[in-house]
Amino acid sequence: MLRKVLTFVAVAMLFSIVVYNPSATSEPGANPHDPAKEDLSRVEYPSLATIPWRAHFIKPHETLESLFGDDWTVVARFNRIDRRHVYPGMTLKVPVDLVAARSYTPLPAEYPEAKRYGKYILIDMTEQWMGAYEHGKLKFSAPAATGAPGHETPVGVFHIDARHRTHTSSLYKTEDETGQYPMDNAMRFHIGPDNVSYWIHARDLPGKPASHGCVGLYDEGMQNRVYGIPEEPVLVDSQKFYAWAVGENEYEDDTGDLEELEGAPAVEVRGTNPVYRK
Repeated sequence: MLRKVLTFVAVAMLFSIVVYNPSATSEPGANPHDPAKEDLSRVEYPSLATIPWRAHFIKPHETLESLFGDDWTVVARFNRIDRRHVYPGMTLKVPVDLVAARSYTPLPAEYPEAKRYGKYILIDMTEQWMGAYEHGKLKFSAPAATGAPGHETPVGVFHIDARHRTHTSSLYKTEDETGQYPMDNAMRFHIGPDNVSYWIHARDLPGKPASHGCVGLYDEGMQNRVYGIPEEPVLVDSQKFYAWAVGENEYEDDTGDLEELEGAPAVEVRGTNPVYRK
């Protein structure tokens, strides 16, 4: 009798585990507890309201390159995401017209507030995008990752006052906790009343606001050095912005050490974090 009872209990426990808490699934699926990370079609950017796009669910063995060929960078920028963060089970926005989307930018070609500045950086948190202006005209722009909810990037007009090409975080470590989080090509634009510094720098872009207040830009060279992927770095926007704003063409030789600057570009941070549709 006792053996029958124990057998029944064991079967009941196994059934409950299989039904209520499966350890694995054969098909990928989005995590309902974190839709903003895994379903980027829910992220609302005002600039996409008039641009036709479709949602694509990433299946096993699919990559940006296998899906979109040479236009994979267009889709990556459209979603403000890097290759390292695209994986089966997530959903991306795909522009219907990939050719037209190659020139996509949510920032204005001319920005009156920047006209009196030789160089001016505009960071739009609502669009998760950053632009480089010269005398009010947009020279180039790129996706950016600003502060996550609860750690929003401060809004206002600031000035870059320091550069540090080999900067690393003093507070946060890499995912495997083997070293401090790299912040290559760092440009400091604000020091808060709590003495916390805010930088523009290289970082991972997961397709949503993700930092502790700094502003991150693509740098697959940094990702290759730290994570070993991607094998062939392509997206290196942090290097481009750094060279344009505080590079050796503007200042003396860059040794890679922390250096305070004068007369560096103004930085405007505007907007609020994007809305996530339910």
